[in-house]
Amino acid sequence: MSRSKLKIGLIGGGAIAQIQYLPILSARGDEFEIGGIADLSQDLLDALGERYHIPSDRLFRDYRDLLQSDIDAVVVCSSGSHAAPSIAAAEAGKHVLVEKPMCTTVDEAKQMVAAADAAGTLLMVAYMKRYDPAYRYAKARVGEMTDTRFIQVNHLHPDNSLHVAEFNVLRFNDIPADSFASSAAGHAQQVAETLGFTSAADLPASVLRAYTIVLGSMIHDIGNLHGLFGPPTRVLSTEIWAEGNGITTALEYPAGKRAVCTWIDLPELWAFEETLEVYGSRDRVIATFPTGFSIGQPSTVTQYGMDADQTPWRKELSWHENPFERELVHFRHCILTNQRPETTGSDGVHDIALVRDIILAFVQR
Repeated sequence: MSRSKLKIGLIGGGAIAQIQYLPILSARGDEFEIGGIADLSQDLLDALGERYHIPSDRLFRDYRDLLQSDIDAVVVCSSGSHAAPSIAAAEAGKHVLVEKPMCTTVDEAKQMVAAADAAGTLLMVAYMKRYDPAYRYAKARVGEMTDTRFIQVNHLHPDNSLHVAEFNVLRFNDIPADSFASSAAGHAQQVAETLGFTSAADLPASVLRAYTIVLGSMIHDIGNLHGLFGPPTRVLSTEIWAEGNGITTALEYPAGKRAVCTWIDLPELWAFEETLEVYGSRDRVIATFPTGFSIGQPSTVTQYGMDADQTPWRKELSWHENPFERELVHFRHCILTNQRPETTGSDGVHDIALVRDIILAFVQR
């Protein structure tokens, strides 16, 4: 690229686009330009066009029309699998920042990577917590630990509507209901085939629910662990309970490290809690992250250690920077400098495979 301002299109104008991406792109006008939005809802497109002063000829019902415009890149944050729009974007020569879930199956993930490689475009997975300064600080401290004996992740998840209600998110009802039903049916069939079931009718609802949760929410924790330790060597066990709304999995990482990860739906209390804890024989690092449906909430790191004279100490730090903003800045930098992003599509292939293997550990037990 010869110019420094990146023209970004959004595929999907829902909650995460309205709470995070559109305000950031608008505020950082020296670096970004909103090049257009694609969404199935015409009413939403019209409202967002008015809110962000986007001309009507930059508002598209079909994302393929957006991809034919002069944008440089897209953020894919529509509902469902992001494979089809991401592949189409690469084939149109556009760089891609793809939100979670990247896709539903390993085959889709591989196709996304292959499309970007063939086109010479960037495919970056939007693991925004990997760009959080708390995560970066925690990663540096974990790298200094002489041994790692135990890793624990807890993800206590209220209903997203409690957090989204804090913002003026626009919603309209002009999308045919059968489009959602068709998407849900396709997702269920993909999950069934991935797990070895003949059809979606044979797939227990609790297993489908658990797969969808790990794919769409627990994937944050999978990505965080990947950034610290790489892919696990194997899934040791998985438990699914509460009709698929509770998942605990034990993972083995290189050099015998063990991680126990739990995600649980706690729908009625606003409080969100996501922690990543790494324990060594002499030190501990505990990182805590806010929900992505928030702005200005702190992320923290608590560090425990001992001085040379065996005197124990504890240190706590917090940050209020928006990781979505840091992620977008990194995306732009990688495009302008042809740099490999920190959260690559190839890494995402391993993570989607781990989603499958976590649920298979329960199904095949």
